[in-house]
Amino acid sequence: MREYPTLIKPPTADDARSPIENVLDITPLIDIGPDIFTNTRALWHPPGARGLYGGAIIAQCLSSAQNTVSENFTIHSMHCYFILPGNPEIPILYHVERVREGKSFATRSVQAQQRGKCIFNTILSFVRDGSGGQKQLRHGVKMPEVDSIEDVEDEMEGARNMGPFQSRRVKYSDNSLELHEKSLRRWIRAQGRISSKGGHQAHLSALAYMTDSFFIGTVARIHEVAGFVPSGEPTNGGYPLAEGSGRNVGHERINLTVRKPEMGMMVSLDHTIYFHSPRNFRADEWMLSETKSPWAGCGRGLVLQNIFSRDGKLIASCIQEGLLRLKQDEPDAQSKL
Repeated sequence: MREYPTLIKPPTADDARSPIENVLDITPLIDIGPDIFTNTRALWHPPGARGLYGGAIIAQCLSSAQNTVSENFTIHSMHCYFILPGNPEIPILYHVERVREGKSFATRSVQAQQRGKCIFNTILSFVRDGSGGQKQLRHGVKMPEVDSIEDVEDEMEGARNMGPFQSRRVKYSDNSLELHEKSLRRWIRAQGRISSKGGHQAHLSALAYMTDSFFIGTVARIHEVAGFVPSGEPTNGGYPLAEGSGRNVGHERINLTVRKPEMGMMVSLDHTIYFHSPRNFRADEWMLSETKSPWAGCGRGLVLQNIFSRDGKLIASCIQEGLLRLKQDEPDAQSKL
């Protein structure tokens, strides 16, 4: 067994940086080749999950790509595919390909590999600042009216292990709505203060990390699958709970008088982020996440997520499809058919 699950001995945490900056730190591997990076520190493996927390790989792919573009280019979209579960005992190598260098747009492709196998793939598009011109078409969905951050429960309170971000759920449930109309809402922000040295890139990576939290699980919650409730979710010391654990990850009290469907396997398949105001927000200030599921079927589900700044500006929109396989009823042992 390896002494530590990184390629290079991890340094001690930098107190001048926020917890999420330390978690997402990457190291360039210049001696191995150009545009290759690796995780500086061990990545989080959710209890019971099949592999590493996907948000960490998404964020480190973004960080790796950001290291290969000019300062005046900023991410506006990334499209990701989860291919294999990440092994927490093995370092990850991030291979960046410079696909295109244009006047207004730059394209990057990043493969996350372990032992020569691709576990995650993403293509990212960066836009040159100011390339949209002074005259622009503008509109944006309005932030829903919700309880203010001061009026909602702090899910971090009493937690033994402080994770890299905070989450406060907004209790909201309207049983009169159709399933595709229901939404789940929560306030989120990075712990501590993101350093000025990290720049806007650190805020973007932190946001990317948080987008994968409680995402595909929205489908299970609006269907009230055993172990999931629509109004909120159990926490794990500030880290998001496993979304691909292959077992129930909740610890809410279940009503045993009504048999609820049970989740057999829940795994993210793909993940897309559109960044609308990539340089005009702080990931260490409260943001509202709202998720809805327009469709589920064929053992899969689709979830949409909007993330707003506290003052109501739409920061990002996300889409995720995931595998959702319920535990099937066992055939009657007495039946011969």
